[in-house]
Amino acid sequence: MTSLLELIKTRRSCRSFKPDPVPHELIDQIIEAGLYAASGKGLQSQIIIAVTNQALLKELNRINGTFGGGPEPFYGAPCVLIVAAETSNGSQAYDGALTLGNMMLMAHDLGLGSCWIHRARQEFETDFGRNLLQKLGLKGNYEGVGHLALGYPDFPQSYVFPRRPNRAFYIE
Repeated sequence: MTSLLELIKTRRSCRSFKPDPVPHELIDQIIEAGLYAASGKGLQSQIIIAVTNQALLKELNRINGTFGGGPEPFYGAPCVLIVAAETSNGSQAYDGALTLGNMMLMAHDLGLGSCWIHRARQEFETDFGRNLLQKLGLKGNYEGVGHLALGYPDFPQSYVFPRRPNRAFYIE
């Protein structure tokens, strides 16, 4: 088993994926890791939407691309996990960020590549995003936090760059 620190040090964003589908068993493990992320006041306001449907992925690419993501903002990933959070406690961005962080580490541990993609907030402000939530039967005020492009890397993991010095301080 890989140590947590080793996973943290070696995880890198993947920007080229094989088209092979990700088994649901692996997606479920990644989602579970996300659902165990810390949340403000313990409210567990985060939701995760797994998109593997190719037609919906194509539409998601199109919508996200209109906000500056280019023609293929998810780099051909066969799965995209969308993270949103209910806005009532005001910590939705933090809660969602922790969820995405947990999921990236779990994906890496399972031998999958991942990349956090922005513009989910803008998506959920459109009819597309509102309709997606409605189709899932979700009520409330949700803000999109981010996406996790997910799949098998199309290249070996990249070099781990040295960390910049002088970024941690003690006050005793």
